[in-house]
Amino acid sequence: MKISFDVRVWNIQEHKGSDRKTGKPRSTYRVRWTVAGKVFGDRFQTKAHAESFRAKLMSNQREGVGFDEASGLPEPMARELNSRSWYDHAVAFVDMKWPRAAAKQRMSIAEALANVTLALLRTDRGAPPDKEIRRVLYVYSFNKTRRDAGPPPNDLAPTVGWLTANTISLNDMKDAAVVRKALDVLSLRLDGKRAAANTIARKRAVFYGALRYAVELRLLEVHPMDNVQWITPKSDDEVDRRSVVNPGQALSLIAVVADRHPHLVAFFALLYYAALRPAEAVHLRIEDCELPEEGWGMLRLSGSTQHVGQGWGDDSEAIREDRELKHRAKTAVRPVPAPPPLVRALRWHIAAFGHAPDGRLFVTQGYGHGPVSRETYSRVWRAARRIALSPAQQKTPLAKRPYDLRHAAVSFWLNEGVPATQVAEWAGHSVHVLLKVYAKCIEGQDEAARRRIEAALNREDWPAA
Repeated sequence: MKISFDVRVWNIQEHKGSDRKTGKPRSTYRVRWTVAGKVFGDRFQTKAHAESFRAKLMSNQREGVGFDEASGLPEPMARELNSRSWYDHAVAFVDMKWPRAAAKQRMSIAEALANVTLALLRTDRGAPPDKEIRRVLYVYSFNKTRRDAGPPPNDLAPTVGWLTANTISLNDMKDAAVVRKALDVLSLRLDGKRAAANTIARKRAVFYGALRYAVELRLLEVHPMDNVQWITPKSDDEVDRRSVVNPGQALSLIAVVADRHPHLVAFFALLYYAALRPAEAVHLRIEDCELPEEGWGMLRLSGSTQHVGQGWGDDSEAIREDRELKHRAKTAVRPVPAPPPLVRALRWHIAAFGHAPDGRLFVTQGYGHGPVSRETYSRVWRAARRIALSPAQQKTPLAKRPYDLRHAAVSFWLNEGVPATQVAEWAGHSVHVLLKVYAKCIEGQDEAARRRIEAALNREDWPAA
């Protein structure tokens, strides 16, 4: 929108004529004005309407509001005239984010926008079921790859057509009640119950970003959410200490894996002894490993293999995608020491199972050389948990997911006195995030601190006052 302040408003002109149907005398009233030397005009059936419109032009001119050179209207009126629908804007937001977003982030954006769109419908007349609207938005409208492939399939086209015509405009977002309704929808699960705090925060961030993009494009003057007093629930990012296994429990679980699925023993050992994320262990290649015959080794992590689902990655046919390390540059490498038990496990794994042609250590068994799937290692872990843990323990969060082995490793390091800065470097965290996430898993240090303070207070060599 190109803005000019060179504006002149002329007097109203009356044009006398006759009604085409009745032939009776009839006048129309024309308002004319110029913007940057270009003449604009609008015709009204009554003088009162013409005077009202001219008064708006004069008021905006006196207040120093810029006029759009294309439409000739004051900026607020031009923005309202050219306002996008929410559906069109959400699609444009997806397209803007797509090239630089990882596959999981693309899925997260699509999920959040699909949910919030249900609160931004202009009418429910002729509307498809909510479940169908969410499905179409998620699998087609908010997936750039599928939209670029061509028109929607026959089973999706009617819903796409209805949505295109029946979402509110961005200008309607100026109403705080509309924004509040959207935020309330984002805070609920599909069954109507309240979502987890982290889920609400993630979806709210996507919605906020979409509206911020509208402000960036000058489709909105201010961000609508800034005027809504809606408090995001406080998220609890801390690790549940009940999920953290001790060394004996970890070894029992890994022993069950060794007995039934030996090709994944080293995989779970990486999570426990080196605090790798599962996606980092899947990505590990033989050239990343320094494994001496005795003593400590070294892992140099260079990426992660994410399970993304077909149609969300840069390769539309792939269901997994190799990415950089989390929160790191594409070329970043994170060194992690490998204690002797892990070195032995990895050396045994390489001797027994070898590696894929690309060097990857953990691949599917029996066919091909693709990376081991999330479904496979999750299934193996659930089976090991049923065998290694008592019925009472199985009802608790103890080691419920393979990821909990990583939590156990980081907690163990912290409790054994490894400096937080060193733990953060090995685990791929910032120190702030590390201490926030693992605060509840650090045990015994308060007692040690009390003993040090008591010893200091009992010293007899303090100088007298």
